[in-house]
Amino acid sequence: MSEDNTKQELIAALRNCGAVKFGDFTLASGKKSKYYIDIKKASTDPHTLRIIAKQAADKIRAAGFDIVGGVALGGVPIATAVSLETGLPLLLVRKEAKDHGTGGRLVGDMEDGAHVVLLEDVTTSGGSVLDGISALRDAGGVVDTVITVVDREENAMDRLDSIGVNLIPLVRSSDLVVPDRY
Repeated sequence: MSEDNTKQELIAALRNCGAVKFGDFTLASGKKSKYYIDIKKASTDPHTLRIIAKQAADKIRAAGFDIVGGVALGGVPIATAVSLETGLPLLLVRKEAKDHGTGGRLVGDMEDGAHVVLLEDVTTSGGSVLDGISALRDAGGVVDTVITVVDREENAMDRLDSIGVNLIPLVRSSDLVVPDRY
């Protein structure tokens, strides 16, 4: 399947499962938007999640990653599906450290110097994924690639590039929404 056909398959799946919504929304960044990409809706739909996992796995198969990582909450089901698709171990990044159980921000095992590909649901400014990268790097991980299902094209790519991380979107918001609708 060509890259354009692959992208069109994901766009159709996201629209069909109801992940693309129009109205008045406040994003995690605090910014207001006339559209919302609800990847949590997509990641709870087995058909759409399977498409996301296969497309992300195709982008990372031969890249030499040791671990698939996901930032809570949105990146967790995506990273889990990609881990199953690739056979790579899974590492989850909590938003904050727990002071009970085993504690810490990371769930899973990571050796010093492990090459981690981080999965994200939607990137806008890149804030949550930047925080996840920082936690992984502080714990000794090497993070130079983030794969996001949808990039809203609102500066995340530049912010990640400034710290040496390549952002790879499966689709961009401009692929999903018609400009005169938002």
